[in-house]
Amino acid sequence: MLQNREFRQFAILFSFLAAATVMLGFAINIAAGILAIASTAVFGTAFFVFTKSRYKSIAWISNQIDLVLHNADHLYIGELDEGELSILHSEITKMTLRIREQNDALKKEKKHLADSLADIAHQLRTPLTSVNLILSLLENNPDENERKALIWETKELFAQMDWLLTSLLKLSRLDAGIVVFQREEIDVNSLICASLRPFLISMELHDIKPQIDVPKGIILQGDSGWLSEAIQNILKNCIESVGERGKIEIVCTDTPLFTEIAIHDSGTGFEKEDLPYLFDRFYRGKNQNATGYGIGLALCKMIITHLGGTITAKNHPLDGAIFSIRFPK
Repeated sequence: MLQNREFRQFAILFSFLAAATVMLGFAINIAAGILAIASTAVFGTAFFVFTKSRYKSIAWISNQIDLVLHNADHLYIGELDEGELSILHSEITKMTLRIREQNDALKKEKKHLADSLADIAHQLRTPLTSVNLILSLLENNPDENERKALIWETKELFAQMDWLLTSLLKLSRLDAGIVVFQREEIDVNSLICASLRPFLISMELHDIKPQIDVPKGIILQGDSGWLSEAIQNILKNCIESVGERGKIEIVCTDTPLFTEIAIHDSGTGFEKEDLPYLFDRFYRGKNQNATGYGIGLALCKMIITHLGGTITAKNHPLDGAIFSIRFPK
């Protein structure tokens, strides 16, 4: 307590006042002097005990704060009586909980980052290994046709790596919150046509027939570029699922409550145990022969969510899978 300047000043002032009171008491008579001494002693002792108790509580709370700042776990600050210390206790408790939450969030972020880096390294290692193998075959292969086929396969692998890195960059930008989404009117018919355009040649080569049922005049509010990106990731998943001579049906429904875009493919659908994890990053399903990277649907969900919509995926009652994108009015 004596380290506190205000307390020392008060002790000095109290000593002077006590001395003056005692002297004045004895100046009146001996009884008054004795009463002054007794009153001063009782008041001083009570004040000292009370102040020491307060300082002890403050020192204990200060020690708890120091433990929190040094990442101690399972801290508990006991209840105090009503008053300033009770208010301080309440604020310290809030601060402690907030620091714990932030600390837990940082630990989860670090673990997620470590897992993500491991997944990214694994995803890139596979095509890079294939490229190295192809280059060694090219070096010792005199057949022109085989060399062309190997070069084409190498280009495909580089295209896959480019898509992977681009998607990861987009995911990281969305995670960091640095993407600025536009709010504009989007004609759904034009949006679907723009989303299908990059796949038209591939669908024609595999005899995949898209069926589009989008009434004219349906308008959405959002960012056309990012929304087209999300739909393309779904279409890419559907095209890989249906294989040769498959069908992809795109239906748009407009209600007073929401606008829905449903994309249904005629593929094999999803395994039941995969359904809860379809939009998890790097999840490739139980099928060991899956060719995807587990990024497209995760990116799709992040985009739809940031634009204020929702997306679900399930098996269609008849065949294949169906993705439903909804934007509330």
